[in-house]
Amino acid sequence: MESESKSITKLIDFIDDTFAEAVQCIYNSKGRLVVTGIGKSAIIAQKMVASFNSTGTPSLFLHASEAIHGDLGMIQNDDVIICISKSGNSPEIKALVPLLTRFGNKLIGITGNMTSFLAKGSDFVLNTTVDTESCPLNLAPTNSTTAQLVMGDALIVCLMEMRDFKAEDFAKFHPGGALGKKLLLRVKDMLEHTLKPEVAPDASIKKVIFEISEKRLGVTAVVENNKVVGIITDGDIRRMLNDRDTFVDLTAKDIMTKSPKTTNSESMVIDAFNIMEDFSITQLMVVDNGEYKGVLHLHDILKEGIV
Repeated sequence: MESESKSITKLIDFIDDTFAEAVQCIYNSKGRLVVTGIGKSAIIAQKMVASFNSTGTPSLFLHASEAIHGDLGMIQNDDVIICISKSGNSPEIKALVPLLTRFGNKLIGITGNMTSFLAKGSDFVLNTTVDTESCPLNLAPTNSTTAQLVMGDALIVCLMEMRDFKAEDFAKFHPGGALGKKLLLRVKDMLEHTLKPEVAPDASIKKVIFEISEKRLGVTAVVENNKVVGIITDGDIRRMLNDRDTFVDLTAKDIMTKSPKTTNSESMVIDAFNIMEDFSITQLMVVDNGEYKGVLHLHDILKEGIV
């Protein structure tokens, strides 16, 4: 780990005007970004493509050995090409480089050999030279592939900043799973309007208990003129029963908590969760412009797997 870390740190010295020009070339391109390589470099290329696509740079992977057997047809005139190779001199790379540039496509070489065939044939060369591999035989690609990966990440991050790529943009490309839900899911998407517990301020405690039990959210809003004036939880009911022998003379307004914590239906669910966490509560009243819309429960958020 120390060996790979030191190799990555040395890459900082290789970030120069050529790197900036390569980033600008990709940014200005009207086509896609094609990333190619062979062996372990091909695996790094696939990771780069996945990250480029998820951060707003349309990309595709081209395997170097398959390219010369028909897959070159996927390259279009405006595409920019990244070719990754530690040595820059493998037979596949030597055969491929002249073919990649014959139609005028810009070629960015990522290599650990600045005098290699790839370096000489590229429009921009990004240096990923490492002193040694961390492999005890100094053979298996370790430091070199990590350097390739980090150089690719540097390109990706620069392009994100140039495109002013925000969390909302990221969410568009990651709609599935917990990440997508965290970035996209709004309170209104989780409201079950058939379960909208509410009672009037003068409702009897019996009616309050029935409303909480029927709607199964452990809470009811106290609503007057369609505005939330208070909240009653099942905990409030238990405390009332513990403190009194009878409740026939009580109404909802006598035991409700005034000014409950609220959110609105357009808020992100993750923000609503943070409110619950900050105040150690399990429900939030959903109110839009003073109008009661329903209840968001912590259990529903947990079921979605957002947190």
